[in-house]
Amino acid sequence: MMDLLVNAIASGILLGGFYAAVTVGVAISFGMLDIGNLAHPAFIILGSFTAYILNQRYGVDPIVAGIVVIPGFLVLGAVIYQAYYWAFERRGEHGLRGLAFFFGLLFITEPLRMLVPFIVSLSMVAILQVFLSRTFIGRAILAVSQDSLALRLMAVNPTNIKRVAFAVSIATAALAGSCLIIIQPVEPSIGRDYIGRVFAVCVMGGMGSFPGMLIAALTLGVVESLTSTFYGPSWSPAVAFGFLLLTLGFRPTGIMGR
Repeated sequence: MMDLLVNAIASGILLGGFYAAVTVGVAISFGMLDIGNLAHPAFIILGSFTAYILNQRYGVDPIVAGIVVIPGFLVLGAVIYQAYYWAFERRGEHGLRGLAFFFGLLFITEPLRMLVPFIVSLSMVAILQVFLSRTFIGRAILAVSQDSLALRLMAVNPTNIKRVAFAVSIATAALAGSCLIIIQPVEPSIGRDYIGRVFAVCVMGGMGSFPGMLIAALTLGVVESLTSTFYGPSWSPAVAFGFLLLTLGFRPTGIMGR
């Protein structure tokens, strides 16, 4: 019994690390930019298939492949944000219509072995935290999420900063996808399984808070792992989201909400 408990907790922590990787992009786009990118899991799957193709054809390690394709995903993210900006944001129509835009994008695409994704995930979160807190562009991203007008007064175009931030959020999906392909078999429709998880972790951690998001991801991973071990996998999502509602009931702004 004790061995099962320890194994479940260890597996849950490793799973939570991966959840941090798939959520960090949403923490930027949704938590900081208020852009509800429902298509984020689709880009994770695209990253998975890209890593798979590079691995099968050229023998490139999936994690290395994920790092290699980041520039391409940065460009893809910038292009998608520009399309979103011209179609919705500049007109002030970035509510339900914006969600419909990303929902449409989503349907265009459908324990030791977890240690490497866990390490890569934590490293990515740490690098992004340093980037946001120590660089000019990073601080501008934090500023645009708080007061766009003040940023304009400093002669910085908020739209350009948002384009860079959204591009970074999409690039994280590529690396998260390369981690996913190590953890489990991947098919296009599996992206739907992560829609609820990534937004739940982002909200539970606190909008735009990386430390809170990481704590929430690890907590959700442990809760899911314990539930699957002792009660069966079918109960895992229900218990996890019940835990989310309970957390938000006691702390509506999330664990480390702004």
